[in-house]
Amino acid sequence: MPAFRTLPGLAPYDATVDAMAAHAAAIRAGTADEEVWLLEHHSVLTGGTSAKQADLVNPGGIPVHHTGRGGQWTWHGPGQRVAYVMLDLSRRRPDVRAYVHALEGWIIDVLGGFGINGQRRDGNPGIWVQGDGRLDKVAAIGVRISRWVTWHGIAINLDPAMDGFGAIVPCGVRDGGVTSLRRLGVDIDMTALDATLRDSFTRHFPDPDLAGKPDDQ
Repeated sequence: MPAFRTLPGLAPYDATVDAMAAHAAAIRAGTADEEVWLLEHHSVLTGGTSAKQADLVNPGGIPVHHTGRGGQWTWHGPGQRVAYVMLDLSRRRPDVRAYVHALEGWIIDVLGGFGINGQRRDGNPGIWVQGDGRLDKVAAIGVRISRWVTWHGIAINLDPAMDGFGAIVPCGVRDGGVTSLRRLGVDIDMTALDATLRDSFTRHFPDPDLAGKPDDQ
């Protein structure tokens, strides 16, 4: 199992991405081990490789960053748990779709531990829940894989201020909303969420030296 590191405070976006890129390069070079970083960012809007300028609606004073991960626009900020996952898929399973499927299964497993029925949605990455006559997004996925080493990862809305999502069309989806665990009635803190993320990780990303495959969700 990779080491889990919790970064203190609010992590600056650019510096954290630079550090993550350096760690991923070190994994490829064989000089660093796999890690998962748990953190919260300052309020920031990030656009992935598929981001459309028309979906950046009204950023106001929120910093905007274009980044090399997959996906479209999303917001990061306090109250949202980001998990940056740096794994060597060449030692695990060098399959991009299987990796994203495992990330989805991991999130669904975590949400299930708090009584939330998370769902995949065809053609729209991330995890969704049934809202008021629609599907609302509770967790986002955006990954980059460089020579089979993964970086970037997932973001789960625990209890963020939701205003930042109003600055964008989140992930390009116009027929769904955005929600959080708190809005879904789950009253937990970040420590409890982190513990569940750690506890469920190996069910979906088993140690490469052990037999078996991840649970299918």
